[in-house]
Amino acid sequence: MQTARAAWRRLEPVHGMIYFVPEARRRYADLGLSGGAGYFTSRSAAFGQATAELVISTFYNFNPDVVRQAVDGAWDTTTPQQVLDARYAAAGEALRRAGIHELPNLDEVLALTRRAAEAACEHAQGRPLFAAHAALPWPEEPVLRLWHAQTLLREFRGDGHVACLLSEGVGGLEALILHAATGEVPVDFLKASRAWPEEEWAGTQERLRERGLLDGDSLSPEGELLRRHIEDRTDRLALPAYTALGDAGCERLAELASPFGRAVVEAGLLKLG
Repeated sequence: MQTARAAWRRLEPVHGMIYFVPEARRRYADLGLSGGAGYFTSRSAAFGQATAELVISTFYNFNPDVVRQAVDGAWDTTTPQQVLDARYAAAGEALRRAGIHELPNLDEVLALTRRAAEAACEHAQGRPLFAAHAALPWPEEPVLRLWHAQTLLREFRGDGHVACLLSEGVGGLEALILHAATGEVPVDFLKASRAWPEEEWAGTQERLRERGLLDGDSLSPEGELLRRHIEDRTDRLALPAYTALGDAGCERLAELASPFGRAVVEAGLLKLG
């Protein structure tokens, strides 16, 4: 399980950069989508003309009012296919800027990642965001095939994570606050990107303290146990993808993926703003 997690995490920057790069913002703006509309429509375009309520449900931890403001009317100016085309074009442009196409072992990393992604497709039940992306055609260009494969693995894992949160009775804002309490991601970034009003954040934080999951702004021992349980369950639910590689394949992918993730980071593709 640990090698599978390492294989996913080390390659995850190859997918995650799409939420930060200027190439994406420019292309969405050309379609009349600015601010949050670009993010919400591009990630949900695989559904077709996704409603705000569908985005709220599947994305899970964003302020519903902000989602409605961003999504309502967005499909009056563009189409899902145009948004998908813009997203893939931006991904390819940004990854080439990072030099991903020139890295050694691209073919092997792609082969391993695609094998895992295709294995995940055999377990799509109950994973709506993943299933929508899995129905998209595979790109021709190797760099884009790699991005698509890692996107599938990210959404496969993400849908499983949401299922774990639901099973533990942890709502979207509660999950966000518990994540913030780990210190892994700056609180200010989570507040700004998920856009919950300060009073709702504070009220939910207090309820988590009453449940014994927070000690001040940090996780209590009970909160740490819950977080670890959810992360472990998420790892286990992601295993059907990586079981196809076997332990040796997961170890090999984890080894080869490091330069790819590092290239994305060093090129500044994960910088905010």
